[in-house]
Amino acid sequence: MCNGMGESFEFAKDHTKIPIEPPFKYQFWEVGQRSRNLSQWITTLDSQWGSKLSKQDKHLLVHAIEETAVSLFPFLQPPDTKQDSTAPLSALRDSYTKGSKGIVISAGGSDSSVRFAGHLIASIRGVLGCTLPIQVAYAGENDLPKHRRDALSSLDKTHNTEFLDVWAFFDDAALQLRRGGWAIKPFAALASRFEQVIVLDADAVFLQSPDVLFEQRAYVNNGAYLFHDRLLWQHAFQDRHKWWKEQIKEPSPAMNKSLVWTKDYAEECDSGVVVLNKSRPEVLVGLLHIAWQNTYDVREEVSYKITYGDKETWWLGLELAGSSYEFEKHYGSIVGWGKEDDMENKTVCSFVIAHTDEEDKLLWYNGSLLKNKLVDPHNYEVPIFWMMDGKWEKGGKKDMSCMVDERAWWLNGDEISVLQHSIELAVQVDELLGLGEQN
Repeated sequence: MCNGMGESFEFAKDHTKIPIEPPFKYQFWEVGQRSRNLSQWITTLDSQWGSKLSKQDKHLLVHAIEETAVSLFPFLQPPDTKQDSTAPLSALRDSYTKGSKGIVISAGGSDSSVRFAGHLIASIRGVLGCTLPIQVAYAGENDLPKHRRDALSSLDKTHNTEFLDVWAFFDDAALQLRRGGWAIKPFAALASRFEQVIVLDADAVFLQSPDVLFEQRAYVNNGAYLFHDRLLWQHAFQDRHKWWKEQIKEPSPAMNKSLVWTKDYAEECDSGVVVLNKSRPEVLVGLLHIAWQNTYDVREEVSYKITYGDKETWWLGLELAGSSYEFEKHYGSIVGWGKEDDMENKTVCSFVIAHTDEEDKLLWYNGSLLKNKLVDPHNYEVPIFWMMDGKWEKGGKKDMSCMVDERAWWLNGDEISVLQHSIELAVQVDELLGLGEQN
């Protein structure tokens, strides 16, 4: 036993002697390989075999885990306001409530983000009847002032909404989350007390209760469930694909199912909804890799330059860390409106991407309840058609994107009712927050 633990300790020392340093572009694979060691050691520690280790062997294993974790992910060390921890990863894992499930929504940074978070909370509670606890994540007092937190809290009639200041968990010096926009999301997922967590963009719109995400076969089997982006721009981003091929040296079965990987399309993930089970060590370590990609230096050099924002960091972190994960079966669908001259009913247009559950029923879409959040902050409109597996015709800021060449389906009565009621509550939220006139 001691030889095995000693070997782990030597690996950890090697990792410390040869730290991950810039330029980061070609370090993603190496971070993934070291993450796989970390995942294996945690799995061993948590196992029945780990419980039988001698005190000395267990000490060596814990030391290897913590030394490797801090060398790879220095953001794990608590902020200066807290005493330095010799075991920050263990402390983080111990902070999770065993068996807990919940929702995390990032709502700081702008009035529009607060507004959409309000719409989402009101719909989840008042329309869909979801009782999962909610944590609203932000980065410091100026990111989401108390009067905004109080207003959002008042929207939850179940009184089960909490607030999660990510600055209280991680030293922001290397993260700069107030400047990062989307970058806060993986750190909020890490910091959340929920063991099983649904991470939501504030502008997500649900047609079913978020509870059903935890019931999807792909999530139950893998512990990490993701959603696809639009299938667009085949062969258009050769530098991006070349870099992916260089860093993903041994693609997983999940990767080999990807049309982005196998057919050279541009974008894989719509990260507006991500579902993770942090009780699985390989998923937690994959999340750490995702968070590393969203640290300031890495995102400014690589992650947000080669791809768009945080979207591709989610699957890439899980892939490189050797985590089990699965995407929804279809690439991005659409909800929206038909064209007057579309006599065959084979065109649906809007500004959003829609997603289905494992039974091909509409589950959620991105982009808010507004018809076009980027142009008109007042115009709510219920979409009436949807389509999946068609061909995308990409629009712009003012021109809707369309999906064509497949059958357009009517939204059913229950789906229309959910959206109508959600819009009614959204108008009330706008009045409460005083944000309906904001662009």
